[in-house]
Amino acid sequence: MAELRAGLIGLGMMGRHHARILRSLDGIQLVAVADPAGDPHGVAGDMPLLSSVDELIAQGIDYCMVAVPTAFHEEVGLALAEAGVHTLMEKPLAVDVASANRLAEAFESRGLVGAVGHIERYNPSLQSLRARLAQGDLGDIYQVVTRRQGPFPARIADVGVVKDLATHDIDLTAWVTQQPFATVAAGTALKSGREHEDLVAVVGRLADGTVTSHLVNWLSPMKERVTVVTGEKGTFVADTLTADLTFHANGTVPTTWGSLAEFRGVSEGDVIRYAINKPEPLRTEHETFRDAVLGEDTDIVTMRQGLATVVVAEAVLQSAEQGRTVEVTSP
Repeated sequence: MAELRAGLIGLGMMGRHHARILRSLDGIQLVAVADPAGDPHGVAGDMPLLSSVDELIAQGIDYCMVAVPTAFHEEVGLALAEAGVHTLMEKPLAVDVASANRLAEAFESRGLVGAVGHIERYNPSLQSLRARLAQGDLGDIYQVVTRRQGPFPARIADVGVVKDLATHDIDLTAWVTQQPFATVAAGTALKSGREHEDLVAVVGRLADGTVTSHLVNWLSPMKERVTVVTGEKGTFVADTLTADLTFHANGTVPTTWGSLAEFRGVSEGDVIRYAINKPEPLRTEHETFRDAVLGEDTDIVTMRQGLATVVVAEAVLQSAEQGRTVEVTSP
């Protein structure tokens, strides 16, 4: 395998994990890291510790991992595109639709690989779920429900819970169902005294009519990451904290108990908890991006797809602000 020279900019909580993966990845040589605020977690080691994206580009890198705050994504990303550097950008792609569109066009116009780190796509439970939905294991899909709750992460300061956490659920819902969002109706709240919202509840509808519901907050003392997909043949439950996937099948045994037999819905059937391989999602994400840079046909989250997620996130915020259902327009 050809060896690629990689750089990393942004050495915060996520940056240190990206550095760990890049140091151990076959075909990758992490040659330098950068952060104007320094190296709080000591990830540089014997590598050059730089202070800007321009200094990083000067190291002759082939691709770059960008883990800076969202507010700086456009500035850093456009510099990398201009320099011809393939780039993997932490999610969300940008602070707003206009910035996200400029980034997508910059990389596409230069024939560069540009991707967004929507890491849930690489969670084993969701990858297995998507494959099973695609092969018809659930039949028609009726509803997708996600719950993403937990304490406030001190690392987030420049965006609210919609663009930080809810973009996970927006992206994974469209991805596992292979359907874009058509409408959203949302409510938000600010309960922790911060500048941005820290709670959101969203009801959506996908292009094929599937109903979605997303509960996301930074206000819960317990951490929850659950995706529930209900359809014609039963319900899948994916827990992305444990990477477990469970299927609850509709019952096929006749109910003879009179009061239950009168119920015209479904009944409980078999429950299957699948045994699936569980590689680390962050490693899978980087392996997929590396292979795309090397010219292989891999399932990266393109910047164009990342743009679509930002479009939905802004529609969610618009809905909450205006108190009405908002149609999602194509980016």
